[in-house]
Amino acid sequence: MNEVNKRKILYSLLACLSILFILYAILENYIIDPGAEGFLSHKTGLKREIHLPAWLSVMRIHVAFACIAMAAGLVNFSNRIFQKSRKFHRINGYLYMVSVLLVVITSGYMAPYATGGKMTSMAFNALNLIWLFITVTALVQIKKKRVIRHRNWMIRSYAFCFTNLLIHLITSFFDQGFGFEYASSYTAGVYGSIVLLLIVPNILIKTMGPLRDIEVNNAIKTSTFKDL
Repeated sequence: MNEVNKRKILYSLLACLSILFILYAILENYIIDPGAEGFLSHKTGLKREIHLPAWLSVMRIHVAFACIAMAAGLVNFSNRIFQKSRKFHRINGYLYMVSVLLVVITSGYMAPYATGGKMTSMAFNALNLIWLFITVTALVQIKKKRVIRHRNWMIRSYAFCFTNLLIHLITSFFDQGFGFEYASSYTAGVYGSIVLLLIVPNILIKTMGPLRDIEVNNAIKTSTFKDL
């Protein structure tokens, strides 16, 4: 299988997963359980009292911009859209980065109330800093017209859009699969997701292979510093 077909298959799989997860997040958080009763039922022994109206408002903002980041990132990985409109790619890229920033900020507010206590809160704060660092690095790389490095750092950044999915998969694995306490399983899920989010994107980058020279040259020729 050549590199082009391999990327098309990977993008199709990514698109299906992203769209399904966005739909699930919207249905779960805005329609099925808008009060987050199921999620909040696991938060026991918190040292800080949750001010529910404020927490729910921040949570809804968090979910909304997480979905926007996932959608914007997915669109910007489309080579067809990139070739049709570099300007749209650029604007959409900034939308992605602003969305990531807002997700990180709202996550920082909710971290002290995380299931599992201080250990989980620390992990969430570390995760947020790592995601922000990776995303800013992707921006710096394209400012310097390092197209391949920009693409690779964006892949690493986009992986963090699936943090919630990974956390719940790992939590379910320990909680339902082995009968561990939910809070401990959730903490393991957060730490486990950090490890996977730092490893899996690099495997994916190697699997995809390098960009073709013509793709890189065209991207550089049709871009200017003032456009980025």
